[in-house]
Amino acid sequence: MVRMSVLADCLKTITNAEKRGKRQVLIRPSSKVIVKFLQCMQQHGYIGEFEIVDDHRAQKIVVELNGRLNKCGVISPRFDVAVHEIEKWVVNLLPSRQFGQIILSTTYGIMTHEEARRKKTGGKVLGFFY
Repeated sequence: MVRMSVLADCLKTITNAEKRGKRQVLIRPSSKVIVKFLQCMQQHGYIGEFEIVDDHRAQKIVVELNGRLNKCGVISPRFDVAVHEIEKWVVNLLPSRQFGQIILSTTYGIMTHEEARRKKTGGKVLGFFY
């Protein structure tokens, strides 16, 4: 079976493991986008530590789960979002304003919607978690 989106597989694997109550999950293959996405999740406390295992192929990531993640997903296709349109996406994707993040790929790197709003930049929507 051909993998269409490595990021989508990764987030679905994490969501399924979280629903099953697992403490850690193995993600393969790895990519730079996945690592940046996981760093954003880790900064906001939705996952614990994660470790990249080099197997001389596509690498694996072992993620420690802490039970705080309700849902995470990818937005495909990666729609363009201007700064003034970010609020519409927040309303559509997240359950409330207080929690949850939308991840954007901007010219300044991969960041959450709040950071993008502070830097006054738009980008492409990668995914969300809450």
